[in-house]
Amino acid sequence: MVVANPLNPLLTEFSFLLPRGLVDANGTVHRQGVMRLATARDELLAHKHRHVQAYPEYLMLVLLSQVITQLGTLETVSPEDLENLFTQDLAYLRELYNRINQVGSAKLSAQCPQCGNRFQTDLVLSGES
Repeated sequence: MVVANPLNPLLTEFSFLLPRGLVDANGTVHRQGVMRLATARDELLAHKHRHVQAYPEYLMLVLLSQVITQLGTLETVSPEDLENLFTQDLAYLRELYNRINQVGSAKLSAQCPQCGNRFQTDLVLSGES
């Protein structure tokens, strides 16, 4: 499901459902969330983050923590929280981030196996609502 601001028709927030879910320290599984579009400021701040300075691989966790505005009942999402994501969920969030911030909608070329007709179709991520 895509959430639009009624005062601004530009879609800036996108609902998602994690394939497995983030398990917090209490054992609660958080699967439903909302991701907003990233800003230039998000990118700049992420590159300055202390963890990213030491470990550049940490960049995606910092970026995701800044743009995920809701995840289950968690009040905030930190990069440290996201360290506990299952790899399937991290891959899902990474793809969603790239899709909404860089390419809009991903199109795939396909061919009907019966008639041979070629067509374009939207890539739909597992768990996307």
